[in-house]
Amino acid sequence: MGEAETAELGAFTKHAMTALRTSSGAQGFNIGMNQGDVAGAGIAAHLHQHVVPRWGGDTNFMPIVGHTKVLPQLLGETRKLLAEAWPVP
Repeated sequence: MGEAETAELGAFTKHAMTALRTSSGAQGFNIGMNQGDVAGAGIAAHLHQHVVPRWGGDTNFMPIVGHTKVLPQLLGETRKLLAEAWPVP
């Protein structure tokens, strides 16, 4: 990944954090990515990043590991809230 792509990914990460703070009141984030087969990436040449919102007193990684919704919400609702909160450059 070149410098321009790295900067673009960083900007999108900031946008995602802003939208999540605005739409859900997130107090912190876990941010990570898997690169390569041995790291768990399903497609070796593919790059994506996870931005997981966190709150004081939340239940750690339940939604990721235990497939449990701590804050039940329809995916369409979540998408609408994030789209409305996504910062326009």
